[in-house]
Amino acid sequence: MRRSEINDIMAEADAMIRHFGFALPPWAYWSPAEFKARVVDAQAVIDARCGWDITDYGAGRYDQMGLFLFTLRNGRLADLQRGGGMCYAEKLLISKQDQLSPMHTHVIKAEDIINRGGATLVIELYGAAADGTFDPDAGGSVMCDGIRRDFGPGDKLRLAPGESVTLMPGDWHAFWGEGGDVLIGEVSTVNDDETDNIFRDPIGRFADIEEDVGPTHLLVSDYAAWLTR
Repeated sequence: MRRSEINDIMAEADAMIRHFGFALPPWAYWSPAEFKARVVDAQAVIDARCGWDITDYGAGRYDQMGLFLFTLRNGRLADLQRGGGMCYAEKLLISKQDQLSPMHTHVIKAEDIINRGGATLVIELYGAAADGTFDPDAGGSVMCDGIRRDFGPGDKLRLAPGESVTLMPGDWHAFWGEGGDVLIGEVSTVNDDETDNIFRDPIGRFADIEEDVGPTHLLVSDYAAWLTR
């Protein structure tokens, strides 16, 4: 992805988030220079990998396959492992109309996916084989706003604004906006985008970036390179 495209997506996403009555934390708007100057103050944000996250899954077709994310808060895996402390995470996502977030599951993370506003969110579901791998013939069950709902392989949930689904580890899922763009909330256990996204097909989690202009704000995937210069 070109950095200029990423900057434009950030601006559009911020406008949509504000339209639905949400606001990002102040550090979301720091320039790269300010972030670098305040790296000590922001170390917890950096360590938790909170912030802007825009991906085309390495395919170079963002409008067809991609996702906007902003991680608002993220807990500590050590707390989750010992069973107490900050064991939760929260994100805002935007899924554009017909923009696929490809089929994947998680080993650790359980997540509530909430339609916070906009169009209909479609979630395609499959169950897992006994070893957790994708099974094209497996169904299962999920909780939709606390109500059990059984699904067959490839069934599609359609969530209107205000509706949600709880996905557990091993629930294979893909999603997209139907009829327009969707603002999505995600409330989950500790989030690890480096190792806990298991895709059905061999694709990347993060975008490759062409630096045609400077960044308006840093992505989570920029921290290692930009904040150690």
